[in-house]
Amino acid sequence: MIRDTDTSIRSICVYCGSSDGADPAYIEQAQLLGTALAEANIRLVYGGGGIGLMGAVAKSALAHGGKVLGIIPEFLKQHERVVAAGDLEGCDLHVVPDMHTRKRLMFEEADAFVAMPGGIGTLEELVEIMTWAQLGRHTKPIALMNTKGFWNSFSSLVDEMSASGFIHNPERIKPMMVDNAADIIPALLKA
Repeated sequence: MIRDTDTSIRSICVYCGSSDGADPAYIEQAQLLGTALAEANIRLVYGGGGIGLMGAVAKSALAHGGKVLGIIPEFLKQHERVVAAGDLEGCDLHVVPDMHTRKRLMFEEADAFVAMPGGIGTLEELVEIMTWAQLGRHTKPIALMNTKGFWNSFSSLVDEMSASGFIHNPERIKPMMVDNAADIIPALLKA
C-alpha cells in the first residue's frame, strides 16, 4: 500500500487524449491546466505525446516555465509525434518498452491524478488507477476534469455499479468532478 504522509502535491499525472476533440473548449482547458500547473510549481507527468490534449497541456506547462515528465512507449513515439514536436523542448522524456511500464512509472511519479477528456486509452488509465485505489494500493487523489460534462455518463455508471453492489469501498474510488482547469489544483490540494 502506498500512502503518503506528506500531503503536498509536487507532481500531477494527467491522463488525456492524443486528439484535440470536437470542441475547442477541450484544447483551451488543457492549455489552462498546463499553465496552472506551471504557476503552482507542480510538475506535469503525462503520456509524452506532442499532439492533441497531451501536447496542449505539456506545451502550455513548458511555455510557462513548468516542469514536465513525459513517459511514452517506443512504439508510440512516431504516432504521437514526439520526435517532431520541437516545442516540447525542456520536457524530460522517458521512452519505455511498453504500456505497462508507462502506466507504472506515471503512477510512481505522481502525487495525484487528473483525467481530462479522452478516448479508450484515457478511460483505461483512469479505471486502472481507480481500481488500485479500491484495492487499497494508494490513497492519492483523483479528479475528473469534466469539461462540457464529458465525464457525467461515466460518473453515473460508477454510481450504478456501486448501487448494484459491484464496487467494494466506493468511498475510495469516487473521483472529484471539477468543471474547469482553474479549479483542479485547489480541489486536489483539499483532498
